[in-house]
Parts: sequence; structure tokens; C-alpha cells
Amino acid sequence: MALFKKKNDGAALNSVLVRRPIQKCFPIFLLPTFIAFCIGFLYPFAKGLFLSFCNFKTTSKWTWAGLDNYVKAFADESFLHAFWYTALFAFVSVVFINVLAFTVAYFLTKGIRGSNLFRTVFFMPNLIGGIVLIWSMIFDGFLVKYNTSVVLNSTFGFWGLIILICWQQVGYMMIIYIAGLQSIPEDMLEAARIDGANNWQTLWKITIPNMMSSFTICIFLTLTNGFK
Repeated sequence: MALFKKKNDGAALNSVLVRRPIQKCFPIFLLPTFIAFCIGFLYPFAKGLFLSFCNFKTTSKWTWAGLDNYVKAFADESFLHAFWYTALFAFVSVVFINVLAFTVAYFLTKGIRGSNLFRTVFFMPNLIGGIVLIWSMIFDGFLVKYNTSVVLNSTFGFWGLIILICWQQVGYMMIIYIAGLQSIPEDMLEAARIDGANNWQTLWKITIPNMMSSFTICIFLTLTNGFK
């Protein structure tokens, strides 16, 4: 017992000795990412927010305007229409993308045949850029029978964009949801099965509560993309 305890103490000591240098050097690992975050996000965000209170032609030549730009914007009916239309698009796209992505991820983690192939197929659209014109031609190929186009009818244009953004982003969100599903402890799922819980009860009582971090990430990503 003494020998066993001595070995354990040595292992614990070694573990502490390994951790301490890493803890002291955490700025080396954190600093590059933080600097990149400041350059790529914080500074442009702060600069854009400041310039929204200014009149300017270039970012280096500005004059302070206060709230005049906001007053003019919210008094403009075309701006308000575009703003609420964009908000509606963001809301609908967030709901559709996350529901579809989670559904696909859920079934692909059930051990169905060819799941790896399906994951690749669903993820591929995320790697393809510049497909708006192609999808516009596809939609117009159907709508030409009704003598209209996605650019001539706001309803068709709206749902056309919803289909496009779902096609392109569902695969990316699916990967995040799959990671979340695979991180759920297997003993919890097994305990639910032993207690007699069916698939629906397991989904609502075990799976979804354990995936809140994945839902948060995907909702914020899709919300940001929707407003973009």
C-alpha cells in the first residue's frame, strides 16, 4: 500500500510540475488569437460604430454628425422596410437551418449505412461559393411557366433566398450538432433506455438538454449570417 501510495504521489507531483509551466505560459498561447480577434473583429466593429455617428467619404476624413444619421435612417420608409425584411429573413433562416441541421445530425448519428457519405454530401455546399446566380437560374427555370422570376416577385425572392441559405449552411451546422451529439455521455443514454424511456423522451430529456452549448453556437452563427 505504501509503495502504491508513493507511486500515486509521484504521478501527482509530475502532473503538477507539468501543469505549472503551461499555466505560466498561457499568454503565449492566448495572445496571438486575441490580437487576431482585436484586429479582425473588435477594431473594425468599433470603427464602424464610430463612423455611424459621422459624415464621411473615407474612413480617415470624417465630421461628427451625432444622431443625425440614425434619425434620417429611421425616418426613411425604404430603410425601415429593408430592415424589418432582413430581420424576418434572419429569423426564418435561423429556425429552418437549425431545425434541419439538428434533424440531419440526429439521424446520421444513429449508425445508418453510408452516414459518412451523407455527411460529406451535406457539408459540400458550404465549400462552394458564388452559387447565387446558379440558383437564380434554377428557380427561374421553374417560374418561367408562371411568367415571373425571383427578382420580380418579393415572395419568391424571399423563399428562394431561404432555400439557398439553408442549402449552403445546414451542412456546416450539422457538423457542430454531430460533435454535440457525440459528446453526450453514453451512460446517461443507457440509463434512460434501462428506465424504459422511448426515443422521444430520450431526445427531450437527455439529448437536447446536453446540447445547449451546440444550440447556442449554431443560433448565433446563423443569426449573424442571416443579417449579413
